[in-house]
Amino acid sequence: MKRLFVTLSAIVSVSLLVACDPAAASAQTVMDEGLEIPATTPDEDIYQYSGFTSSYNHSTLVPNWVAYELTAEELQGGYESKSSSFSRDPNVKGRQASREDYSRSGWDKGHMAPKADLRWSEKAYWESHYFTNVCPQNHEMNAGDWNSLEKSVRRWARQYGRIWVVCGPIFDQHEFGTIGDARVQVPDAFFKALLIHVGEDWSSIAFVMPNKGRHHPQLSYSCTVDDLEEIIQRDLFPALPDDVEAQVESVINLSYWK
Repeated sequence: MKRLFVTLSAIVSVSLLVACDPAAASAQTVMDEGLEIPATTPDEDIYQYSGFTSSYNHSTLVPNWVAYELTAEELQGGYESKSSSFSRDPNVKGRQASREDYSRSGWDKGHMAPKADLRWSEKAYWESHYFTNVCPQNHEMNAGDWNSLEKSVRRWARQYGRIWVVCGPIFDQHEFGTIGDARVQVPDAFFKALLIHVGEDWSSIAFVMPNKGRHHPQLSYSCTVDDLEEIIQRDLFPALPDDVEAQVESVINLSYWK
């Protein structure tokens, strides 16, 4: 794959605006803080939690996507609980999945925003157990390659200081049908898109992982963010300046993602 090297010259117009205008600097900060949020549609039900944002689908009963920013500082948090009880979000109106839907289904309650990323706050930790953050996942995949990818995200967050993450289910052939009386739809695969800002460089990578028990090298699941956008039909990281987004999402700089 091509090497990606995006310098400040690629975002010079933004940089000059920030330098000359305090209001623009504030706008730039807001943009940085919301980089993980993908493009949305007016009919989406979007819920903001302490540590992540979820677009919940009341038809499939799984999130359309879950997005969050993870920092090295947040990973120093040490909250932990021996319990891992999942629940409905009491503040969400409309249909939700329940524990009974997953009971004896053969599928894991798979976190999108992992609880291990949210130990910096007791509230954030328990919000990760809401069904607005959960999808049916193959156990071997959830405990295996998906878990390994989650660990890599934490490693990159520590290495680069922060990382922006958006992930969610992919429905294609509807191979696995539904579970429970509520008919929770089981995804065919899952995606995870990642963005980092290192010095003057931006870099991104995406992963698409079938919802099956298999073990493959992590990079075998990788693709460009542009490729992923074609699959899920959604614009990712739209808060980036257009010229930066075009460069960052079209290639992978593997030196950052080994």
